[in-house]
Amino acid sequence: MIDPIRELARHGQSLWYDGLKRDLIRTGGLARLVEDGVRGLTTNPAIYEKAIAGTADYDADIAALGSRGLDAKAIYEALAIQDLRAAADLMRAVWDETDGRDGFASLEVSPLVALDTRATIEEGRRLWKALARPNVFIKVPGTPEGMPAIEALAAEGVNVNVTLLFSRAAYRQAAEAWMAGLEARARRGEALSRAASVASFFVSRIDTLVDRRLDEKARGAADPGERGRIEALRGKAGIANAKLAYQDFKELVASERWAALAARGARPQRVLFASTSVKDPRYPELLYVEALVGPETVDTVPPDTLEALRRGATVRDTLEDEIGLARAQLAALESLGISMDTVTDAVLEEGVRKFAEPFQQLLATIDARRAHLGAPTAH
Repeated sequence: MIDPIRELARHGQSLWYDGLKRDLIRTGGLARLVEDGVRGLTTNPAIYEKAIAGTADYDADIAALGSRGLDAKAIYEALAIQDLRAAADLMRAVWDETDGRDGFASLEVSPLVALDTRATIEEGRRLWKALARPNVFIKVPGTPEGMPAIEALAAEGVNVNVTLLFSRAAYRQAAEAWMAGLEARARRGEALSRAASVASFFVSRIDTLVDRRLDEKARGAADPGERGRIEALRGKAGIANAKLAYQDFKELVASERWAALAARGARPQRVLFASTSVKDPRYPELLYVEALVGPETVDTVPPDTLEALRRGATVRDTLEDEIGLARAQLAALESLGISMDTVTDAVLEEGVRKFAEPFQQLLATIDARRAHLGAPTAH
């Protein structure tokens, strides 16, 4: 029987797991994932909030850290840094085996500073130093304010996972910011061969918004044929947008600018497809995973999607299939008055909020657990 995870690797795509929490490390779950071919992992505050609220795994540490007078954010960082270090150590064999291409664990800067360049740089720098591992990424949001932070951190040798990328324009800006950081290092005569970055391009969230707008237009269509044409575009925007972003990636790595960096040993910033679990139950579980397979890419999947993949998948190079159709689908959306620029602006704003709200809830949960455990409240 074909192993879909290893088959993805044979097609040049690394599968990463989105779901780090402490029991995954302690029970040997992460080690088993690595044995199964998973090549990296990511996490987020929402995952941590559920783990802290729903288990006792962190209680002893929360009590100990709280007794030292640390506030909720400092406690969270201490917990996350401990977990990320342990995860990076478990993934280190993958990092060594792939010569630094895979084997990464990612920790994001606070979503509360997503619109603050200076704070993002300072926090990214501090977390990188605290983690003290070569195979970690600092996740930086792909907001306008995040772009200078990407460049500054890359120039300092920090590995960057650019997150919350929805538009092709933002993807290119992120790629160019990272290249500018590498160029600064090159001018100082510093090595580029270990510099690592991924650009996390989100997929299903695009369809969630576009499909909602298509449904509204379909309800208002008087002609059944027109209604059918509108409904046929459901579930198409996210994949089309991602496929064209990959074409942008290919153009960038074919450029003279990139060639100059590659000559100094730099490695491409791979496109990472995020949000590849379906949000609409009418769609096949592996709709996005199967449609976006191609070389020099990463796909990060949550537990449910990984289990669906284990049950079987059709794995072949699909990322460059029907590029003309992808352009036509996005043009058809524009003709209906659904602007991809407007859509991606909206989902970015929503994405920042959906990262910030769980983070605030996480801090509230830590405060509640600390109080429950009898630790003093920080002042």
